[in-house]
Amino acid sequence: MKKQRELEHVVEHEDDIPLALRWAEAMIRRGLARGPVVLRLGRERRSLDQNAKLWAMLEDIAKQVEWMVDGQMQRLSKEEWKDILTAGVKKHQRVAAGVEGGFVMLGAHTSRMSKREFSELIEFIYWFGTEKGVTWSEPAKKAYEEYREKAA
Repeated sequence: MKKQRELEHVVEHEDDIPLALRWAEAMIRRGLARGPVVLRLGRERRSLDQNAKLWAMLEDIAKQVEWMVDGQMQRLSKEEWKDILTAGVKKHQRVAAGVEGGFVMLGAHTSRMSKREFSELIEFIYWFGTEKGVTWSEPAKKAYEEYREKAA
């Protein structure tokens, strides 16, 4: 199976619209030679820098913070902390009954977050960790400083 090639053109201002439309038309015409073309609109997703920052921060929290699970304080994995903190920043969670008991949190996926939403998650994790006395590792501090500079 041949991998589909995706192209993108970022539109930041209204002045960019005419050029973007011409570009889209040219790409559609070129693509039609090989078959139907799907045109999608959306927001930019998280960057690799944001992703690296997220996992460095989650590792620091996983190593330093205990959390109540099933009535006991315990250390959680980076992935479990991602679930908890993502649900915390979303402020609205859906909970479903598990197939064999328990509960499952629905809808908290970072892969579907825009850059802005992902930035809010990183800020929330930073706040949470600081409140819990987390000492940020060098990779987390470096990534956070670079992230803050780019966001400014």
